[in-house]
Amino acid sequence: MEAYDPQKTAVALRRASTRLALRLRAERPTEGLGSTGIAVLGQLHRRGELTASEIAASERVQPQSLTRVLASLEEQELISRSQDTRDRRRHTIELTAIGRQLLKDHMQSSDDWLTDAISERLNPTERAVLQLAADLLDQLLDG
Repeated sequence: MEAYDPQKTAVALRRASTRLALRLRAERPTEGLGSTGIAVLGQLHRRGELTASEIAASERVQPQSLTRVLASLEEQELISRSQDTRDRRRHTIELTAIGRQLLKDHMQSSDDWLTDAISERLNPTERAVLQLAADLLDQLLDG
């Protein structure tokens, strides 16, 4: 058995995750929000109410870069903004019911493709290993 090589593992993981991200993106509807809009809705779905600065930090972009995206999402009634009751200079952003449904619909086609691919191409043991790998990736990214 070959010795563990962390660099080789990192390269293989980066390549596989990049290919997966591109394929999942290709399975989604072409019209719509763009990757930043989807990322913002996803952040709000996972984490709840956030400020623009918190979203920008999570997405590793400048808050000014989100200005147009947030305005567009708000105009489409996918998000709502409200003034913080404790700090009136601060505004919080939350996902609306319309935004939550649009995000769900938008992700469904890529989820369907991945579900079918896993079911058709992997045996039960491989599926279990993939589930473990997904859990480990979450752990890696949350740390």
